[in-house]
Amino acid sequence: MQEKAILCVDDESIVLESLVEQLEKRLGEKYIYETAETAEEGFEIIEELVTDHVDVLIIVSDWLMPGMKGDEFLTKVHQKFPNIVKVMLTGQANEEAIKRAKESANLHACLFKPWIEEELVQTIKTGLNKL
Repeated sequence: MQEKAILCVDDESIVLESLVEQLEKRLGEKYIYETAETAEEGFEIIEELVTDHVDVLIIVSDWLMPGMKGDEFLTKVHQKFPNIVKVMLTGQANEEAIKRAKESANLHACLFKPWIEEELVQTIKTGLNKL
């Protein structure tokens, strides 16, 4: 059986730790949980996972990150890997960025910081159901 992964991308390590902790607690060990602190690192991890025959199911990405904003990152991911479910997590994205991500990255959902654990888990579960 092919391994399955969930990737979280945020420039704040405390956010990444919280996301993984909450997802692991609620979804269990049937997924590999990967983290990246930049969009570039996120791309590298996706490529490595795909090369290792790991199915990347969902990406949860911050919007405001140095180097590349989350909507641009998710759009680039969508162009190469259209089947990955994309979720944006933000405290600062404007409506235009969210609209752009919905149109060009097939954004599944946008959650706002500080997020509610139940809302995060439900969003991931509904994303997994789309696959």
